[in-house]
Amino acid sequence: MALPGPGAGEPDPELEALPQPRRPGRRLTLAALAITAAAALLMAFSLRGEVRYALGGGAPRELGNLVNFDPGANAGNTWVHGEALLSTTGAIRYGRPLEADTYRLAPVAGNDRLWVQVRVPAGLEDPRFVPPTSFVGRLVPMSEAGLRYSGLPEAVEHASKSRIPEHAFLLVDGEAPSTMRWAIGLLALFVGFASFNLFGLYRLVRPIRDA
Repeated sequence: MALPGPGAGEPDPELEALPQPRRPGRRLTLAALAITAAAALLMAFSLRGEVRYALGGGAPRELGNLVNFDPGANAGNTWVHGEALLSTTGAIRYGRPLEADTYRLAPVAGNDRLWVQVRVPAGLEDPRFVPPTSFVGRLVPMSEAGLRYSGLPEAVEHASKSRIPEHAFLLVDGEAPSTMRWAIGLLALFVGFASFNLFGLYRLVRPIRDA
């Protein structure tokens, strides 16, 4: 005669007494999902300035002679036009991976609180290169310019022994809002990647209900 077992839907005491199975791979998966989600959100957050600028429009703000540039409350992350001569003191030349063009970064002559980045097409970079005197581009505090420009102060100090003043601004010549639309797509990619990882994390840690 069979012994009566636990009622339907009731936990089996013998099964509950068994030790929990070891699943070292699960912890590694959870850690990987959490780290990649956090990294994606961090990258998305770092693009907030570029995205705001890309969503802007209209005509560039006229600054006139950049020697007289005095940053105001609305000076950051705006499309501007100004004119000035660039100084050779502290100026550096650099390139980026996978780009044939090079860049020159120099302060405005007579105003070292404003630095201008000028793109130099491949083949035109030589000692006789004359930088323009009229600039149209993105004006942003150097400290908020984003990851692409995060190493510029150190590069200037290392190459020329000059220092970019604290709270200095950067004018990226040729960088119009329409040229920054890539930031919107990249932001969407990072947010989607983070959402995918967070959803996978939720599916792994949520409790499983009995039917």
